[in-house]
Amino acid sequence: MARKETVVGEVQKIMEATENVRNIAIIAHVDHGKTTLTDSLVAKAGLISKELAGEQRMMDFDEQEQARGITIKAANISLGFNYKGTEHLINLIDTPGHVDFGGHVTRALRAVDGVVLVVDAVEGIMPQTETVLRQALKERAKPIVFINKIDRLVNELKLDQQQMQARLIKVVMGINKILLANCAPEFKEKWEIKIDNANIAFGSAFHKWAVSAASMKRFGITFKDIYTSCANGDHETLQKRSPLDDVLLEMVIQHLPSPKFAQKYRIPVIWKGDQATPEFQSMALCDSKGATVGVCFGVVYDEHAGEVGVVRVFSGKIQKGDQIYVYSKKQFFKVQQVGIFMGPDRVQSDFISAGNIGAVVGLKDVYIGETISSSEKITPFEEIKHYSEPVVTKSIEAKDSKDLAKLIEVLRGLSKEDPTLRVEINQETGESLISGMGELHLEIIEYKISKEKGVQIKTSPPIVVYRETINNPSQVIEGKSPNKHNKFKLLVEPLPQEIVDAITEGKIPQGAPKGKEVITTLIGLGMERDEAKGIWDIYGSNIFVDVTKGVQYLNEVEELAIEGFEEAMRKGPLSQDRVSGVKVKLVDATLHEDNVHRGPAQVIPAVKRPIYAALINAGIALLEPKLKILITTPQQYAGDVINMTNGRRGQLLNMEQEGETATIHTLMPVVEMFGFSNALRGSTQGRAIWYQEYAGYENVPRDLISKIVRQTRERKGLPPDPPGIETFLD
Repeated sequence: MARKETVVGEVQKIMEATENVRNIAIIAHVDHGKTTLTDSLVAKAGLISKELAGEQRMMDFDEQEQARGITIKAANISLGFNYKGTEHLINLIDTPGHVDFGGHVTRALRAVDGVVLVVDAVEGIMPQTETVLRQALKERAKPIVFINKIDRLVNELKLDQQQMQARLIKVVMGINKILLANCAPEFKEKWEIKIDNANIAFGSAFHKWAVSAASMKRFGITFKDIYTSCANGDHETLQKRSPLDDVLLEMVIQHLPSPKFAQKYRIPVIWKGDQATPEFQSMALCDSKGATVGVCFGVVYDEHAGEVGVVRVFSGKIQKGDQIYVYSKKQFFKVQQVGIFMGPDRVQSDFISAGNIGAVVGLKDVYIGETISSSEKITPFEEIKHYSEPVVTKSIEAKDSKDLAKLIEVLRGLSKEDPTLRVEINQETGESLISGMGELHLEIIEYKISKEKGVQIKTSPPIVVYRETINNPSQVIEGKSPNKHNKFKLLVEPLPQEIVDAITEGKIPQGAPKGKEVITTLIGLGMERDEAKGIWDIYGSNIFVDVTKGVQYLNEVEELAIEGFEEAMRKGPLSQDRVSGVKVKLVDATLHEDNVHRGPAQVIPAVKRPIYAALINAGIALLEPKLKILITTPQQYAGDVINMTNGRRGQLLNMEQEGETATIHTLMPVVEMFGFSNALRGSTQGRAIWYQEYAGYENVPRDLISKIVRQTRERKGLPPDPPGIETFLD
């Protein structure tokens, strides 16, 4: 620990020299070598031995990560380096590559100003490579690239020197295609990956060597030297002549921005407050003497300290004893401890200053994406938007009823640590539902509950999360309050896909529209001006619009009407699944003059029931989650693989052939993925590799809807037949 305490002292000295700080994330597809690469930087900082770098995988300190050989959660470390006589600090986040844990990547990208994109030279650009690069560019995090495992091109694929160079150039072109399509116009030229710019390196993270255009000049290495050494298996010479840690450190410091530089262009994108305020000015300048403003991008539990917020500070400074305002709680909390992360350890520090990442203890019930500040007048940061949704659900209950309270507490804690885990708790029956990104995600959650938290549980087989929607508009439906004194006339329409996508991507925030920007965006996407101005609420991917004229007392029941709308959207009439892609229009209302007769018990059902009736009238349908599947298989098995995926309602998108290998791209319903691994193994004698990527929701074929609805309703303890329109009309 002594070495780590010394490091904290070094880190604190550099923290305030923000031009010498770099906040970076290592991002990649699963198994492309992020954690192995990170080891070399950790070793250069003196925290592990150089001999063990690449094998120790220090940032995979979780027991399940070590056992499975994959990164499951983002891990933070602060490393001090002397580069060309100047002390530098790199706050590094090693992120997962598996699609089930993509939420950790999304959250990490809010905290960093630059990323190292790692790509396997043999596999090339994979689904998650594209996803994480797109997300980084959305957060204005500048990329540099490390193409890993290039020795495999020589030793496994037996490519000659020209073929090897052609393969690497193809990967670079593919990365630039994604970058130029998703990058802000002002950065396209500056951020483009070019070998001559030395913002890309090639090498082997496991063998601890790398080359960039700059290092090849400096160390006098040619491409022929690299090819010959790889062919001879002589990695030691390359490691001595061009060590990975030197090349990577040079790239990070030379090509990734300091917070002082990056916050000028990042803050206007992730924070939409008034740019004339002192808070904006101090964040844009990364001023440690300004008001404290930061965002919590992670929550971890410590058995001794309790809840620990992982924060990026954009201005000001946080130290023990400070009063920090937590935006969602609308109150101040006293900071009990601050610290910095050293991989598995959190070491106490005197402060965290602007432009840095650290740990804060004492912010009660802080959640991921939370805005924290020394002032209560702060505008919150833009919501951290996760790109995929929980699509697989399991029922979970405690084996022993005396553990029920502990299970509920554990589930609440886990859902705060991981916002991509959705938990619905039924306190009466003791049964709860956990929804995650995939089977592996839920497997890890179950392991944490039973092994780490000590609660023995029973779980159901996995089930798929559906959505309810409409494809046609309804007639106007009138709903009456139970006392018959209040009437609401409503209709429903499908929301255009462009608007649904804009809500999903976070361009249109949840709740009532604030400011003209949201209204302008919606008008630009085709919504009529009067409707856009009349929006009361955006909930999920649904919109509630008031298009009435001159209805008395309507403003007094607005909040109750919104509550009725949200209740209807949470549980649709077909199978009590969430509703998606619906616009609800309130076209008229008649309200009792005495507010005693228009309380919650009257207004909420008078809005909710006609929404249900209108959904049924419009012809309610089901949406199911889909995955894009990429399968790499020997050519001789391609026909069998296509037959197998077609039998599981797969939709062939594309097929490519390179040499003896076929790459099949297909779109598959999540419900057909259970047992997919075994089926693929059987079709290819175990010689196929496959990856998946979330692909959103699509309509369930009509002939399957009634069967799925009956199964879902029976599972939820409801009558098997869904209600008709008359159920909701008085």
